[in-house]
Amino acid sequence: MRRIPVSLAVAVTATVALCCGGGGLVVAAGTMTGGSPNKPRTQNASTQCGTAANIPTVKRDTPKVAGFNARQIENAATIVKVGQDLEVPPRGWIIAVATAMQESSLDNLGHLGEDNDHDSLGLFQQRPSQGWGTPEQVRDPVYASKKFYQALLKVPDWQTMPLTRAAQTVQRSAYPDAYAKHEPKATEIVDKITGGASKTAVTAQVAGRCAKPDEVTSGGWVRPVDAPVGSGYRTAERPDHQGVDLSTRRGVPVRAAAAGTVIHMECDKAEIGYNCDRDGSPSTPGCGWYLDIRHSGNWVTRYCHLLRKPLVGTGDKVTAGQQIGLLGTSGHSSGPHLHFEVHKNGGRTKATAINPVKFMADRGAPLGEGKRA
Repeated sequence: MRRIPVSLAVAVTATVALCCGGGGLVVAAGTMTGGSPNKPRTQNASTQCGTAANIPTVKRDTPKVAGFNARQIENAATIVKVGQDLEVPPRGWIIAVATAMQESSLDNLGHLGEDNDHDSLGLFQQRPSQGWGTPEQVRDPVYASKKFYQALLKVPDWQTMPLTRAAQTVQRSAYPDAYAKHEPKATEIVDKITGGASKTAVTAQVAGRCAKPDEVTSGGWVRPVDAPVGSGYRTAERPDHQGVDLSTRRGVPVRAAAAGTVIHMECDKAEIGYNCDRDGSPSTPGCGWYLDIRHSGNWVTRYCHLLRKPLVGTGDKVTAGQQIGLLGTSGHSSGPHLHFEVHKNGGRTKATAINPVKFMADRGAPLGEGKRA
């Protein structure tokens, strides 16, 4: 399979505070506007989960996505439409679009002469010599998409495994981890085409049913705990609070918010003699037991004040929703809660911290007890 380099333009605050360290609009075609059918309308990305009838007419109602031309988005819309016609769940649409982004930059490539990788052709760089079809067939976006989905559906547990592993199982690429970097943009494209299908539950068979609080979304995100938001992000009272506090009872399982790799785990301030296996206090320094996970898109999430040593360590790969520890009150804390942070650009400092409430709401996994997208 040929690999074409792709360059992409890649709350409410509660009044109770605990001590601790530390969207956009989409166009959906074929919906109602002021009672008139068949006209596009704008939908809020934080509240819509797509519908089964939101695929735009290819080459007519194509939405705009930064970094891609109309032809590329038309190809993505075709991929999604084929997935819908085959009754492939929305998670499969994202996997398919991300795969085509890696393989062809969403261009329906013909033979590139000396630059061609063997006999690879089309959106998914499928090889006629490997049984994918004739050269004419694999250059037909509908046929190529159908063949990809048929192979994907044969992969056990494809909906819950990391995107790059599902894609690699189908493609058998020489670069098995290359698909991961395309997941955020593929999710954006699918949402633009469908009106928010990435926010459906990963196990949903059709768009439209938003993920429940404890379910992973088709975009691969889940809230770390089902708990109300206590102290908020950079409030007037706590301008240096780089995350939010999710307050609930001691011992509640804490989940990884998305698939990724643990890049740091430690007992904070152990070097000065602090024991994280005991309760902290407002006078105790640090995050207690904590860990950081890096996800696709170079996002990093942080989980502080765990009850005891996390269940995963530095270098471990985790899946979305996997239990990584227990909620506690170690470190600089006045009661059981999870301090949760989100960082951009792979960072782990104040300069890279962003508002976790908005970030998670935009991904269909809003923070706060009982809330849904």
